[in-house]
Amino acid sequence: QVQLVESGGGLVQTGGSLRLSCAASGRSFSSYGMGWFRQGPGKERAFVGLIGWSGNTDYADSVKGRFTISRDSAANMVYLQMNSLKPEDTAVYYCAATRRTSATRLISNYDYWGQGTQVTVSS
Repeated sequence: QVQLVESGGGLVQTGGSLRLSCAASGRSFSSYGMGWFRQGPGKERAFVGLIGWSGNTDYADSVKGRFTISRDSAANMVYLQMNSLKPEDTAVYYCAATRRTSATRLISNYDYWGQGTQVTVSS
């Protein structure tokens, strides 16, 4: 079992930055692929980015160049650095863990989810 807890959300102005953290508990965290997803008002949950157990990353086109994912496996932490934030980035952000060998963009492939943290970007 893996438990995930996100933190770091809040209110920020357009162009600002936030860093979200995801604390993981459980065994074998370093072997899990980790993803970040978000769900905006009235929208479905959507892929933001991922980091595999080997450190490979992938990002949605909408955040590429602005968001960066990193992980500290020794500390069981995953981070989402968000820069140049836009109002359309407003959403609840979730981290998720997958036991699959290759991390994936598909929501259905993730086994564990955090409770989410709210990010609001004001215009």
